Amino acid sequence: MEAQTLINAGKQYLLDTYSQVPVVFSSGKGCYLTDVDGKQYLDFVGGIAVNALGYGDAGLTKALKGVLDSGLLHCSNLYYNTYAIKAAKTLTELADMDRVFFCNSGAEANEAALKLARKFGHSSDPIRTDIVTMVHSFHGRTYGAITATGQDKYHVNFDPLPTGFSYALFNDLASVKATVSDSTCAIMVEPIQGEGGIVPATKEFLQGLRDLCDEKNLLLIFDEVQCGMGRSGKPFAFQTYGVQPDILTLAKALAGGVPAGAMVTKGKADRVFSPGDHASTFGGNALAMAGACEMIGRLQETDLCSHVEKMGAYLRSELEKLVIKYPTLCLSVRGRGLLDGLVLSIPPRKVVDACFEQGLLVLGAGYDVLRFVPPLVVEKGDIDKAMAIVDLALASLA
Repeated sequence: MEAQTLINAGKQYLLDTYSQVPVVFSSGKGCYLTDVDGKQYLDFVGGIAVNALGYGDAGLTKALKGVLDSGLLHCSNLYYNTYAIKAAKTLTELADMDRVFFCNSGAEANEAALKLARKFGHSSDPIRTDIVTMVHSFHGRTYGAITATGQDKYHVNFDPLPTGFSYALFNDLASVKATVSDSTCAIMVEPIQGEGGIVPATKEFLQGLRDLCDEKNLLLIFDEVQCGMGRSGKPFAFQTYGVQPDILTLAKALAGGVPAGAMVTKGKADRVFSPGDHASTFGGNALAMAGACEMIGRLQETDLCSHVEKMGAYLRSELEKLVIKYPTLCLSVRGRGLLDGLVLSIPPRKVVDACFEQGLLVLGAGYDVLRFVPPLVVEKGDIDKAMAIVDLALASLA
């Protein structure tokens, strides 16, 4: 079997940084993936909220092919390229922000935000360098980002971690106020916690953070690596709350599947960095920016966001039916747009594995949540098929 031969080679040559499922994918179309043995899977993982336009999207393919045909995949950021300029203009306009730094991933975007926040704090007298993040947050795997992540399990065996980070309770404004000190320069938060278990912030919490940052001259950083780029039903999750950040970080779906990240700034965060303060060799490369232009265009010029709102509401309504049908296994439903979770009384891995055997890809979030992040182009029929498989999986575990 070709798959097993490839898996054996992968185990031999790839470092053990992932608990990988024994499947090797070779192609995709729409919301479906096909493995090397020809089996088809309905994908409600979407590369973990990356492949927003699904697989084989004609517009994205055309955009990327145009760059390939031009012969210019990358040039140094010592020079401009047309795709990066267009992506920067359209992205900042869509977010009502001022300027942007492009990089390659969410961790890189968050590292840029942390550095900018620290430099902002150095303009104070006395200097302020502490950053407040949330318990159960997730901000990436690099050293600054992993320290900003408010989950101890990601810190084990990696000490000493960078200093200057404190953790407050999510959706608890009193906890944040008690954590902020005279040394604090910024507050960093996900409007919808993803890896922490699909937990949306309340409007009162985010508005309270905005007011607190204004009162104490702190930077408010929204990490929308997972919940941004249409996933919430708006181009950016903060727009569903009506609360504007000083810094917005993006990645995952930013370029429709091509690696790309961004730190977007506004107001008092906009003129902090100077040439030489930060950089990214591949950030803003032509291929990624062509993908970003296509993705931003779809959010600006089509009904993709309203489609996400409709499909998300339908998905949650179907998940609620499972809560009623399996009250001892399914406890509640959380989410917004097409970032949704089914809270379970059993380990999510059991349901993930059972669904995989039936040709559905889903994943866990936190300790007790089954996560659904399908391509944003998912249709009602795809949701019906996915829910039927989840129903069978739960029945087998009841």
